[in-house]
Amino acid sequence: MAAAANDRLRVLVVGAGAAGLTLTQLLRRQGLHPVLVEKAAPDAAAGYMLALIPLADPVFDALDVMDAYLRHSTPMRRYRIRGRHGQPLREYPMGRLLSEAGHYRGISRGALMDVLASPGGTVTHHTTVTAVEQTPTTARVTLDTRGRSYAGAFDLVASNGLHSSTRRLALAPTGVSTHDTGWSGWVGWADPDGEPDLGWEIWGTGMYIATYPVRDRVGVIVCGPRDATRHGPCPFVAHACAGLDRVDALLERALRQLVHGDQTYFWPLTDCRAARWTDGRVVLVGDAAAGFLPTAGIGACMAMESAGVLAAHLAGAARDEVPRRLRGYERVQRPRVEAAQTNSRDLAKLMFRGGRAYSLARDLAVRRVPLEAAIRPIRRLLRTRPSVTPGVHRGDRTPD
Repeated sequence: MAAAANDRLRVLVVGAGAAGLTLTQLLRRQGLHPVLVEKAAPDAAAGYMLALIPLADPVFDALDVMDAYLRHSTPMRRYRIRGRHGQPLREYPMGRLLSEAGHYRGISRGALMDVLASPGGTVTHHTTVTAVEQTPTTARVTLDTRGRSYAGAFDLVASNGLHSSTRRLALAPTGVSTHDTGWSGWVGWADPDGEPDLGWEIWGTGMYIATYPVRDRVGVIVCGPRDATRHGPCPFVAHACAGLDRVDALLERALRQLVHGDQTYFWPLTDCRAARWTDGRVVLVGDAAAGFLPTAGIGACMAMESAGVLAAHLAGAARDEVPRRLRGYERVQRPRVEAAQTNSRDLAKLMFRGGRAYSLARDLAVRRVPLEAAIRPIRRLLRTRPSVTPGVHRGDRTPD
């Protein structure tokens, strides 16, 4: 806070997730000293697996951490959909179509945080925002760190995180809507299998099983209706396997390690959407603005991209320009993020379903979907990537 006091912009970033770390590091490259706080402990669980599409590449390039990203991740060249009984339906060569736009790779959330943190800088853990009071010229913030209170004056407060407490302080409760699929999942880890470049999903009847490779291990998720999954992974895994024609050795091992793993956790499959992203000098970014379901695999990328767009809008801004620059960021980025979020919700309606007749019809439809149609929403996002370059306030369109 002492270092930030003399900055052109005094910035507080709340939440050291993908968006918070990205924004902080990009602002540090502009010569600022943003204060980054995080409520969790520094040794919190690494979390889940991510498949990052090339939307993340411009951020890695801007932070000069592309080499670190490539070391901590693994290429995902193939994606396979399996039907209601576990039978293969289609396999898509994702690497071939996405390689022109950049990298498509699997990485654990913990490894991604390490990559984004690698340029250096401090994070103050065990810290929450307890009060935000805005004046026309300042946001006065009260922070709590292990029971000790700190007060500071900032020109900008940026909050990220699905359950952001700062969002609750800045926006009315009615300003945030949630979308609940009615399903939940158990997420865990397994040893690497013999196909380290393949991610696959079983779209079953009232259940969903998937594995995604990251470096040196495989992420596993088993999903189903909440009433069926909430009693623990073991009974639901047994129920899910009963609906498959065959459980091969790799799937059996992955599910066994999921059930007995010490990092397995329960994930209610819900998301959120804020009605507005800015209020004076407070701005929402990442999951605080729009939290994603995991169905399209783009939530982390969109969070990083949004943080990059926000940093670009703040480049060169004077203190009295901050509210206007924040409104410009929301005007540019919010329609794009919400369109991607809607696509994730639509995929959930397709994937998270019961009923044998529906599952049969879905299997038949998936067999006929060409690769280009399957990833059309992703390619549209890639063609219209906004710039994260400082000083550019409009999205730059790349050639088709």
